[in-house]
Amino acid sequence: MKIVLASGNRNKYREMKDAFAPIGIELLFGGDLDIHTEVDETGSSYEENALLKAMAWSKAVGLPAIADDSGLEVTALGGAPGIHSARVVSGTDSDRTNWLLSEMEGIKERGARFVSCIAVFFPDREDPLVYEGSCSGRIALRPSGMGGFGYDPIFIPDGYDKTFSELGDGVKTKISHRAHAIKGIAEMLIPVLQYYAVRTMENSRSVQEQ
Repeated sequence: MKIVLASGNRNKYREMKDAFAPIGIELLFGGDLDIHTEVDETGSSYEENALLKAMAWSKAVGLPAIADDSGLEVTALGGAPGIHSARVVSGTDSDRTNWLLSEMEGIKERGARFVSCIAVFFPDREDPLVYEGSCSGRIALRPSGMGGFGYDPIFIPDGYDKTFSELGDGVKTKISHRAHAIKGIAEMLIPVLQYYAVRTMENSRSVQEQ
């Protein structure tokens, strides 16, 4: 089954596409499609924003769509930047990373967690699928590493002494918030895919009998 990723973020696409292939999903990158879909992320939660994006893209392309909304929640900042992580300040990932380090200057309590909510919307199915994953850790004192994106250079996951950027994709794709969400949504997708496979076979049989 073809499902479009409701995003122009190639980093997210890279983390997702190989994970869904084993269950029979061909993930299409939204950025490769000749469709301009702007979605106002007006939701008050990761789930609401993920659903807004998945529904908008699905209606635009006429295919099932999968969307991720994620953020970094810092304990000492009351859970900020949270759902506003990608927009808390304008500019680049580096600008937002520097902003957060400035906010955390002099703060000893550096606990934090990444959250990812993945939603899948089907054009002919009333109920979408939603799964949320998280990864706990702490904020580093300074950026380290060249890999990853977003806040990866300053997030050290529990059980490690290196940032996501330093650990690289090989580790991140196994332990990250998005990795947990991908695994959960993949398990939810299996019976849905089986349903569509059976329905396709029945429709094909019906056409042959006519």
